[in-house]
Amino acid sequence: MYHLIKMSKALFVLSTSKVFKFMLFSSNIHVNKAILIQRYKRFLADVTLADGSTTTLHVANTGAMTGCADIDDGVWYSTSTNPKRKYPYSWEFTEKPNGDLICVNTHRANDYVDQALKAGAIEEFSNISQVEREVRYGEEKSKIDFLLTDSSSKTTYLEVKSVTLLEEDQGYFPDAKTTRGQKHLRELMAMVDAGHNACLLFFVMHNGIKSVKPASHIDAKYSELIVEAKKKGVQILAYKADFIEQDGNISIEKIRAIPVKI
Repeated sequence: MYHLIKMSKALFVLSTSKVFKFMLFSSNIHVNKAILIQRYKRFLADVTLADGSTTTLHVANTGAMTGCADIDDGVWYSTSTNPKRKYPYSWEFTEKPNGDLICVNTHRANDYVDQALKAGAIEEFSNISQVEREVRYGEEKSKIDFLLTDSSSKTTYLEVKSVTLLEEDQGYFPDAKTTRGQKHLRELMAMVDAGHNACLLFFVMHNGIKSVKPASHIDAKYSELIVEAKKKGVQILAYKADFIEQDGNISIEKIRAIPVKI
């Protein structure tokens, strides 16, 4: 069975079969490798290039990047051809000494989830018939990452959070206090009260993470709210992308569900 999904004037065909191993059609990123010197001012990082020279990269990540930005970590970066950019290089992935790849460009998380939804790789939403992105909603003037409509016209408000924090074999979210994340949980609970489905999806972009847990030791209020949200009826899911690098190209080999510990 197939559905047509209309998004931004384009039509996409979505298979409802359960697909857990695939190559996402636009996840392939051509990158070059460098070695991290330091990250600073949140959006900048200095690295040593393969030829021994140094340069500055743009960092598309507002979080603490704990464990993802250690001195001498491998850095895989992409190159922009936009002549107006001050920093043409963008930090895409970290490679840890054990080989784990971590996508630190948080802007990519929603694009990966978008593609996973279309490919039917997120089992809980295999019957969706329409996908809308960044729809305004809620009393706190938020934007939902995805507004999904299924074949029975039931709507689901889907909020995506990228997860990269790994501590002692456990994945955590958030990696820093997040008043914005707290607001999103309140908005999701309000949607449940209004009769809609609501879901928080932890999208794990660290090859070494096997399960996700609220980081109560970092943001106790967020942890309290997620427990409240689950009791209220907000669906809490975690899916993980397994990244592979080959000949300077990084892609997703598969996406799979992993446990959430609440």
